[in-house]
Amino acid sequence: MKEIITGEKTVYDGKILSLKLYDVLAKGIPAKREIVRKGGAVAIVPVTGDGRIVMVRQFRLAADEELLEIPAGLMDPGEEPLESAKRELREETGFTAEKWTHITEFYPSAGFTDEYIHIFMAENLTPGETDFDETEDLVTEIYSLDDLINMICSGEIHDGKTVCGISLAKVLR
Repeated sequence: MKEIITGEKTVYDGKILSLKLYDVLAKGIPAKREIVRKGGAVAIVPVTGDGRIVMVRQFRLAADEELLEIPAGLMDPGEEPLESAKRELREETGFTAEKWTHITEFYPSAGFTDEYIHIFMAENLTPGETDFDETEDLVTEIYSLDDLINMICSGEIHDGKTVCGISLAKVLR
């Protein structure tokens, strides 16, 4: 069942991803595979003392719209997932958390990318200062878990990692 790689070419090598073109044998038949090599990412479900969820709203060019999402970001080379999650939560929301729980990890789209996302729940939050990347433009918003579930069901929230993280938070809480 495993495909055998017979050739490889880097089509693009950028700051956050590379695009590779592979020649493979799939069931003994020559084929081509286009794979985005991106690596690891983290996402965080930050839960306030009263059970509400801290979210970020930002424009996403790929989707050509403003999305409501759980805080998330790419892991730095050599960075452990929990270390990355703590950094991203502080950078994007200003919050730090006393309690961290790893709730899942998954490939968001294994058909064309090796991106792998770790989702954490962060609790016992303490507010602080954000530290946005130079071009980030985020707005922090806080919602009840039930409101977020309703927004997922109505299609208002349609970011994959957010749907996954919020749905699991509902199951776990």
